[in-house]
Amino acid sequence: MSPHRSRASHRSLTQASRGFGVAVLMGMSNVAMPAALSAQEHILIRADRMIDGKGNLIEPGAVVVLDDRIVAVGSEAANMSGDILVDLGDATLLPGLIDLHTHLTDKVGTHWEEVLITTTPAQAALYGAANALTTLRAGFTTVRDMGPTWSYTDVDLRDAIDAGVIPGPRMQVAGNYVSATGGAGDARQFSIYVDVPTVRNLADGVDAVRAAVRTNHKNGADFTKILATGAVLSQGLPPGAQQYSDEELAVAVEETNRWGRFTAAHAHGTEGIKAAIRAGVRTVDHGSMLDDEAIAMLQQSDHTYYVPTLYVGVIVPRDGAALGIPEPLIQRSIEMMRYRNATFRRALEAGLTIGFATDAGVFEHGHNAREFQIRVEIGESEMDAITSATSVSAMIMGWEADVGSLEAGKYADIIAVPGNPLDDITALERVTWVMKGGEVYRSDPAEGR
Repeated sequence: MSPHRSRASHRSLTQASRGFGVAVLMGMSNVAMPAALSAQEHILIRADRMIDGKGNLIEPGAVVVLDDRIVAVGSEAANMSGDILVDLGDATLLPGLIDLHTHLTDKVGTHWEEVLITTTPAQAALYGAANALTTLRAGFTTVRDMGPTWSYTDVDLRDAIDAGVIPGPRMQVAGNYVSATGGAGDARQFSIYVDVPTVRNLADGVDAVRAAVRTNHKNGADFTKILATGAVLSQGLPPGAQQYSDEELAVAVEETNRWGRFTAAHAHGTEGIKAAIRAGVRTVDHGSMLDDEAIAMLQQSDHTYYVPTLYVGVIVPRDGAALGIPEPLIQRSIEMMRYRNATFRRALEAGLTIGFATDAGVFEHGHNAREFQIRVEIGESEMDAITSATSVSAMIMGWEADVGSLEAGKYADIIAVPGNPLDDITALERVTWVMKGGEVYRSDPAEGR
């Protein structure tokens, strides 16, 4: 499975760069750019420095793009003559960032357990389109979307982006949760006499779980999301409790593997985490209550990764009411914060390979990069945090051949931030320039940098 190429023309590069005041030159001279560009024109992007996504700082930074791919980086790129020059000055070039845990559909501020009786799938799709553009302009050019409340609206969003109908990040989508009755993904928190027939995400027992996985992949899912434990932001089973049996988790992974795809496990509680690792999931998302045994299991595994979401644990206790989250669930988040930071610190000390994720959608889209500061404050180095959100997360998604680093042959997914994020990680919250697949989607005025 490979991310789709952008089908948009280079016309947007011309209009965006010229319209927002980036220094763009034809043939290294002060000649104005034409209204349309040949698909065979080389674009040279320069900045004072570059972080390649694989742990290297390169000064100065230079990348050459042809069509939707990178053809040269670093000194090789700097020595090439480009048809078009984009000079970003005192900035840092980076690969487009990756968020392994987003929820792009639905309106932020409507708690997901209310979505089924207060919104429509069409609304979810429209908000999804707006949220996708916001996410892209924030520098996240690739995301893994972890399941909508209205089933398969994420599939349609992904397909519209891939077709060039609307702008947004490259997406892998879950299509629908696989959840047990009364568990983390059971959004039917209303009268038992009310039914929502379009939502069929509850599966109890091995056969039902197998059928749910097959249905999701038939309907366009890229991976399986199974809820191994209760949730913080859900009524029903508490987050520390294991929701699915070992046998149910195992069959979900087995069936997903038959499709040649990965399984992501929502897992907060310790026993659910370990059951998910034993089952062979690709990611343990949240992983709030990892204990020493679970960390050892992850150290020994060559295919399962810890994917924490830390900023959401800060924003929910602080702003949960404004985000439409019920008070009992805010209290659950406060309780879970007793574990999350300590767990992340132990994972760092153990040398685990850690993916980058945020749970954006619980909070406003476009604020994904606030996750970086939390991780650095707990003890992760700035470079390791950046690598987590680039090459490491690309590897976890299975897309490392196409995204996640600035290397020849990969998609031209490139962003720029002011200054050096190794000196101030919050620079990643101030993205000024975004290219995805050779097309510019953000180019802030130079004086605003």
